[in-house]
Amino acid sequence: MSAAVLRELAGLLPRPGGNAGTLPPLLTFVPHHGYIANTEKYAEGPVALGAIGSPISAELVDFNTSPEVLLRQYSTPSGAATLMLIEYPTPALSAAHLRNIEAAYHAAQSKAGVTSVENVGPFFAKRTGPIVAIAAGPLSQSDAQTLLGAVNWDASVTWNENTYFDKKNNIANLLVNIIILCIIVGALSLAAGLAFGGARVLLRRFFPGPVFGHADQTEFISLNLEDEVVQASPARPGGSAEGSNGS
Repeated sequence: MSAAVLRELAGLLPRPGGNAGTLPPLLTFVPHHGYIANTEKYAEGPVALGAIGSPISAELVDFNTSPEVLLRQYSTPSGAATLMLIEYPTPALSAAHLRNIEAAYHAAQSKAGVTSVENVGPFFAKRTGPIVAIAAGPLSQSDAQTLLGAVNWDASVTWNENTYFDKKNNIANLLVNIIILCIIVGALSLAAGLAFGGARVLLRRFFPGPVFGHADQTEFISLNLEDEVVQASPARPGGSAEGSNGS
């Protein structure tokens, strides 16, 4: 079939909708410099991984943990290289699998009979977040570091996630609970004050005399400062007002 017929056939194929029609998110983390066009391949299972020429076996990738695999070919000063990205559900899984991959590579280099690493030549790996990046092929260490250094995972934080039913992580529920607590505490304080004041008023009305063994006049302490000032004020010197007028 010619290219024109193939394009016409591709246009007649139904396009998947929703998330099935979008490319894998691993494409956002791969470098573009030196990329050889139309060499990217994806795998979500051991059969597909074996068909795309992976540098490591499906056993080391461990598809039981639901990873996604992307392979791309790059042109470097040292020659053609394969960049392989394996995205695991969590960073902890990626760290554990990176240790297994490096251990298998070192064992294969020492001829310990391990065949999990297909390419025993130059092999470089690193982890960034939940992604394990592997550079394999005739690469120098500087070229491998440049290629792997362009792979960086960035955590995306979404603010529009509905957390209404998540009581622990919803800040709105915390503020509402604080307001409700303040209202309850204020209502209890007001009720306690009214009850205390009302009880005193009722006791003074029905028991005007001593209450609970205390006299009513001794319930509050008063200094009577006005009486003390009047008694202690001395007479003005110079006699009375009449004497002063006569003089």
